[in-house]
Amino acid sequence: MVLFGHAAFQYLHAGCELGLFRLLHRRPGLDRQALGEELGLPERPASILLFGTTSLRLVERTDDTYRNGAVINALMTTGQWTAFEAAVEFEAHINYGGLQDFSASLKENSNIGLRRIPGEGPTLYHRLSQNQELNEVFFHYMHSWSDMVNRHLIEMVDFSRVHRMLDVGGGDGVNAIALASAFPHLRVTVLELTDVVPRAQRQIIAAGVEDRVRAVAGDMFVGLPTGHDCMLFAHQVQIWPVEKNIELFCKAHAALSAGGQVIVTNSMASDSGDGPLYAALDSAYFAAIPGGGGMVYSWGQIEECLHKAGFSTVERIRPEQAWTPLGIIRGIK
Repeated sequence: MVLFGHAAFQYLHAGCELGLFRLLHRRPGLDRQALGEELGLPERPASILLFGTTSLRLVERTDDTYRNGAVINALMTTGQWTAFEAAVEFEAHINYGGLQDFSASLKENSNIGLRRIPGEGPTLYHRLSQNQELNEVFFHYMHSWSDMVNRHLIEMVDFSRVHRMLDVGGGDGVNAIALASAFPHLRVTVLELTDVVPRAQRQIIAAGVEDRVRAVAGDMFVGLPTGHDCMLFAHQVQIWPVEKNIELFCKAHAALSAGGQVIVTNSMASDSGDGPLYAALDSAYFAAIPGGGGMVYSWGQIEECLHKAGFSTVERIRPEQAWTPLGIIRGIK
């Protein structure tokens, strides 16, 4: 599976892109001819697609009819399919090409894989604004992914004493909107790159929370605005090297008043350094493409960064039912 993992992924991607899994969710029990006709595939391509997806147990065959396998069916029935499918598109269109340069990126300690992304600029985030198709893939993925994570923030973090939050690098506002909707007393500012602010503003207006949520342009490494009692770093610290994360947390510590807090949420590696497997595989992306010089860090590494930045109280919050190694760490000034 490791040796031919690239081919296994292509079957998964084809099943998503061609609509096989969604079709079988709507109409389980179709035979090969019917599937081919519905998907617009001639007999040979349809046979190859079904041969691969059944061999991988993504699809199950009974006699001459097909239905989704247990894993795909579970994602569909539990409402996680949209986020999963968005992740597949992200892997196919953004991650897959750049990982051809994984070895070179390790050797040079640089994001060599970024050269596979069209455009100019030192990071993926600079180049996305120059490529509308990739930009949509990226934000659809991050929005779907964050949508799943935010329910854990809402359920497991006490925001009753938080009144003004800064969502650092908050993308299209998905985090801010979810938190403001769940906690009516909360006011949230999304800090993002200039090119991203209009997208966030559109989402905020569409959600009807523009009276409590706003998006502003700024560079997090230049400075973080004061006047907030909480700062959220969602899917941020894994982009940057350790020294940059310490720098960010120092800026957060300086901008927060006494008792203020930072909340960090993203995938976490184990402190033992041998897993989870997802965290290790995801680290390849951060090594080769985005440009920050990060990886999926362990709980202890992030805690150490917070302590070095001056946060005296640090606590771990572990969601129990996330299908990725999601973690939440809170630091209190």
